[in-house]
Amino acid sequence: MSIEWDVVQLERNASDGGVTVVHWIARGVEGDLSAKRVGTVSLTPDSSAADFIAFDSLTKETVLGWVEGKDDIESSINAELLDKQNPTSLNGLPW
Repeated sequence: MSIEWDVVQLERNASDGGVTVVHWIARGVEGDLSAKRVGTVSLTPDSSAADFIAFDSLTKETVLGWVEGKDDIESSINAELLDKQNPTSLNGLPW
């Protein structure tokens, strides 16, 4: 199962460009089945810190590194895809 991560929006301070909120989406695909999770991460940027990265210098990979709990999110997506492949209950009518 492959999981793709994307950053869909960033919120930042007007004064120093420090990112305050990351909006993300993670999508898992297995054959015709799919599952996704969306979320946000709140940050408290410090423009005087040695590891501060200017907004214009950010990369998708850097920002995705700020998303916490990625392993748990991927596990949740994988579990949903497995449940869809092997359902324990079904819906429908007999006619």
